[in-house]
Amino acid sequence: MKPAVVLLSGGLDSATTLAIARREGFACHAMSFDYGQRHGAELKAARRLAQSLGAIEHKTVHIGLDAIGGSALTDLRIAVPDHPQNGIPVTYVPARNTVFLSFALGWAEVLGALDIFIGVNAVDYSGYPDCRPEFIRAFEQLANLATKVGVEGGRFRIHTPLIDLSKADIIRTGTALGIDYAMTVSCYAADAEGLACGICDSCRLRRQGFEQAGIADPTRYRS
Repeated sequence: MKPAVVLLSGGLDSATTLAIARREGFACHAMSFDYGQRHGAELKAARRLAQSLGAIEHKTVHIGLDAIGGSALTDLRIAVPDHPQNGIPVTYVPARNTVFLSFALGWAEVLGALDIFIGVNAVDYSGYPDCRPEFIRAFEQLANLATKVGVEGGRFRIHTPLIDLSKADIIRTGTALGIDYAMTVSCYAADAEGLACGICDSCRLRRQGFEQAGIADPTRYRS
């Protein structure tokens, strides 16, 4: 089994990505981030999912994106919106996926892995610029220019198995792979127990995805 680094937030998309990587025969090293986000429920979910979905290792990296703020997810002075926004919403975390992929790239080089999986999606998402295919292509090019492995002839590949899927298709795929989505936390404003608010953009997209997939929503809501 070839090693791969899989970014695992604890949410629906990253859980599905991990299950897909395992189905494709990779030995998965899961990486999560305590980046100063609004709540830690998703990290608890990530630990459970890494074990449930067969990751051979799970690492949580501590970085302080709350030190720069600029997002409703890292700055408690900025409210999580309760309705869809035009343009790039305030839940966008500046440079988050660039930072996350950089850490994943470093770990991959240490592990001798050439494959990195990330659950970005360009269909049912909130308009984040670092979820677009052109960003992934650019980062993959950077990865192969900036590393010892790349200079010596290796080639990193950034896998985005969900990039062109609707949320409903993601849910159908994960359900077929046996994922218990009740274990996942997607809400931007979940409480300490992982109960979802039901009104943020992430909750809205998640609930809509289950409805369109024709699958009962197992999300635990506060009300």
